Amino acid sequence: MASLFQSSMSMPSSEPGYSFSQAPTSASAPRQHAFYPYTDNGGSTLGISGADFTILAGDTRSTSGYNINTRYAPKLFKIGGEGPTNEGSKIVLSVVGFAADGNALKERLDTMVKMYKYQHNKDIPVHACAQRLSHILYNKRFFPFYVTAILGGLDEEGKGALYSYDPVGSYEREQCRAAGAASSLIMPFLDNQVNLKNQYDPASAQGMDKVSRVPEPLPRKDVEEIVRDAFTSAVERHIEVGDGLQMMVITKDGVEEIYSPLKQD
Repeated sequence: MASLFQSSMSMPSSEPGYSFSQAPTSASAPRQHAFYPYTDNGGSTLGISGADFTILAGDTRSTSGYNINTRYAPKLFKIGGEGPTNEGSKIVLSVVGFAADGNALKERLDTMVKMYKYQHNKDIPVHACAQRLSHILYNKRFFPFYVTAILGGLDEEGKGALYSYDPVGSYEREQCRAAGAASSLIMPFLDNQVNLKNQYDPASAQGMDKVSRVPEPLPRKDVEEIVRDAFTSAVERHIEVGDGLQMMVITKDGVEEIYSPLKQD
């Protein structure tokens, strides 16, 4: 009897190792593992070109869902110039979306612009820089940079030049453009104040014969006020925008940076 008991203990059991109260009722379904490398870090940017200047601006809040990562994460970067501080640069890039992709895109464009100066012994024209940025984005079209970029500078005639991009490199020269979380709030305001959409000359005939106002470059003072008003309004209505307003003004003398606080709640 003892030998039978010992032999039965030495043999592996074919019975399930769970209790009957925990027994599975059905087979588990197949599980699919996925990897999504992108995230949206919030914030907004905008750009407006003038007769002899270009202004780019962006807030400094970085978010992840309902969390604030930091209250000072710049979204505007000088491109070209000398050294790590980009002394003498006259081109500015704004990026909003996935912060890591934005930094990588900025580093790549900055390197190419500096290489152009070393090879040709002159600064790259802003239209050539705009085309180079388009090529960088298009070359990554199958795994794109998850950002919306705006490039600003002065063209060869000294006029303000502003270029807006989609994530795969399509670009267009415009007078104004907003991007990021609050772009749907800011862009209608810019259309009204800068592009003069649906505005008519009060001196013209009324009815079907009324004449639309033609947009013209605005003075720098007016543009700076429009930028501040746009972000003050966006902060009140979007939780991913706030903390600080970073503004860069590009003129023939270089890039001037202006910082002003925004609401932090």
